[in-house]
Order: sequence, then C-alpha cells, then structure tokens
Amino acid sequence: MDLNDTPEQAAYRQKVREWLEANRQSAPSKSGSYEDPRYVDARRAWQRRLAEAGLAGVTWPREYGGQGLGPIEQVTLNQEISRADVPGILDVIGIGMLGPCLIAHGSEEQKARYLGPMLHGDEVWCQLFSEPAAGSDLAAVQTRARPQEDGSWLLSGQKVWTTNAQFAAYGLLLARTDPDVPKHKGLTMFVVPMDARGVVVRGLRQISGEAEFNEVFFDDVRLDADTVVGGVGNGWGTALTVLMFERLTIGFGSETYGSPSRLSAAIGADPDARGDLVVRRRLGEIVGELLAVRFNGYRALTALSRGQIPGPEAGLAKVTMVNAAIAAADLATDVIGPDALAESNRWSYLTSFLPGLKSAGGTEQILRNTIGERVLGLPPEPRLDKGIPFSELRAREKEASVS
Repeated sequence: MDLNDTPEQAAYRQKVREWLEANRQSAPSKSGSYEDPRYVDARRAWQRRLAEAGLAGVTWPREYGGQGLGPIEQVTLNQEISRADVPGILDVIGIGMLGPCLIAHGSEEQKARYLGPMLHGDEVWCQLFSEPAAGSDLAAVQTRARPQEDGSWLLSGQKVWTTNAQFAAYGLLLARTDPDVPKHKGLTMFVVPMDARGVVVRGLRQISGEAEFNEVFFDDVRLDADTVVGGVGNGWGTALTVLMFERLTIGFGSETYGSPSRLSAAIGADPDARGDLVVRRRLGEIVGELLAVRFNGYRALTALSRGQIPGPEAGLAKVTMVNAAIAAADLATDVIGPDALAESNRWSYLTSFLPGLKSAGGTEQILRNTIGERVLGLPPEPRLDKGIPFSELRAREKEASVS
C-alpha cells in the first residue's frame, strides 16, 4: 500500500492536529492512577470532548455515533494523539473491542442503549472473559448462567484479570449456559450491570504497586432476557470477534510499548552504551522486530480497508510486539542502571507491567498453536475434549491421567 497520505487523509490529519493543538493545554495527564476517582473523572471528561469532536470511535458507523471512517483514519488519529503528547480515550476496551462486538452481534435495542454512553465515556465497560481455570483455554469457562421460568438468567461464578472493573458500569461476560454439549457450543454472551446485586469486585495488586486488574465474583446475579448478545449458545463466535480486535489492538501498540524512537533515545543518552557492540546488537534486533510489527500492521490495515476482519494472523503481531517490548524495557533498564527502577521512571513501570501482556488476548503458546493450525496449515494438537459434552470432560481427563 502507499504509505503517503492522500489529499483527503492529509486534510483529516491537519484537522485532527489543529484540534489537538487548540485543546492540549486542557488535557489531563497521560499518567495517573485508575484507583484515583478524580483522575478517572478527568479522563472521562477528556474522552467526552474527543467524542464530541469526532475523535472517538472514528471507525464506528455514523448511525451509532461514530464517523464512519476507515482504519487509516484511526491510525492517523493515534499518531496525532501521540505527537501531541496527550492521552487518548479512557475506555479503549469498550470502544476498541466491546463496541465493535455489540455493533456486529447486538440487537438494535442494545446498540441504541449502550453505544452512545460508551462512546462519550459516561459508561465505561470491562471484558469478563478469563477465569482461574479458563485463561488460555477460554472455552473452558465454568461461570454458569441458568435460565429461569420468567426468561431471566441466574449468573454464578468468578472472573479474573478484569481491567477497569472497579469503575465500569457494564461488562461483557461469557458464561456457560449448556454444560451438556461440547464446550465451545454451550456458551452465551451477556451484558452485565456491574452494580447489580451479587456482583463483587476486588482489586489485584501487581508487582508495579498498581491494582490495574480485578477479580469479579457473581453470586446469583439476575440478568434480564434482553442482556443476551448474539443469541443463546452463540457465545463462542461472539467472543472471537472481541478476541480478534483485542489482539489487533495489542499488536498495533508499538507507540505505547517500547517504540523504536523512545528506546533509541534512552540508549543514546548514555555515551558508553552508544559504543557498546552488545547493546547495539540488542537494539538492532529489537528495532527490527518493532518495525516488522509496524509493517505487518500496514498489511492488516490494507485488509481492513477492504472490508476484511482481523484473522488469526493478528495473533502473530501480538506475540512479536509483546516480546519485543519486554526486550526493549529490559535493554533500557540494563543501560540506565539502578536509576531505571526509580518509581518516577517510565521504564521501571514497563519492566514490571509488560510481562503480563503475554497472557492478555491469549497466551503466546495458544496463539502459536492457532497460527500454526489456521495460518500455516500444520496438524492440530491432540485434543481430549473434541466432541465431548462439557459436563463429562473432568471425568474423561481424570481417566486419561490415571491410564
């Protein structure tokens, strides 16, 4: 594809740049604690201003509050936000992953009710997928939703590693509604009000000192019939839409997680490091990986601009991006020395935070299996669960381990 802006794209870039320049002085800080309600409120207000200026949800259809533009414009917007050194939207998960899922699979009533407040930051969303026994193998979720005579559902179970649950208004949750069919078939997606009776959110303190993730418990939470998204039993297909957008988002994150320019600046500040052959070799390898992710992203943009959705190959960008970013943080820390571990140093935070992204959006091992099977056409891994009702899996697995 031609990487130069067309006249229309150049005009859009200029429009975005002018708005950001005119409003950057009133933008909140890019760094802050999501445990601080004042900071969260400031980020909500900033997202609302971006949305009112047409700079949030730019790829969403116009009828749902978006701009109806393409992925090129979204990338242009991201570049200009980075250039202006201001924060982007608060609810990246909602607008980037869950909103597109509701647009693709939700009812018209759900779209009318939820998308507007989501876009403007009035209602933040969280993704309720992972569980203690269902991380890499997401289809193994055990959180149960039982149908009631009046058409409602009774939800019980636990989710973990849930970002933004502490201040989210709603969550998109994957639950098991039929244990007597194979595990991928008995799942359903629900919209869950996070203030509903029986929902308990507890923060998970990380090595960085922050509690950016949460565990969420559901004790007989009653959900109305109209909270089902995508139809009963169709939860796996609905979840895949979210996962594809999640992996694409992480894979495009080079400007946030150890970009070549920021890494080179950190290394170049040390005159001894500039002449160290080992450092230069490590730097070259990392920059090469980051540039590969960038150009692979351009290829994905081409596909998106032609109306195609992200495929399993997006997982390769996620794997490469996260590993390169971890290596970048490690290299910067090695060069800077003990000062890199100071609380105020950005590299200190990244060194402790980035390894967790190996699990976000699917672990590296699962993604490599997916890429091998669905992209390279390699033989699939042996599976004990294929065609077996979920309710019988534990007994089958116990028999296999004994034998």
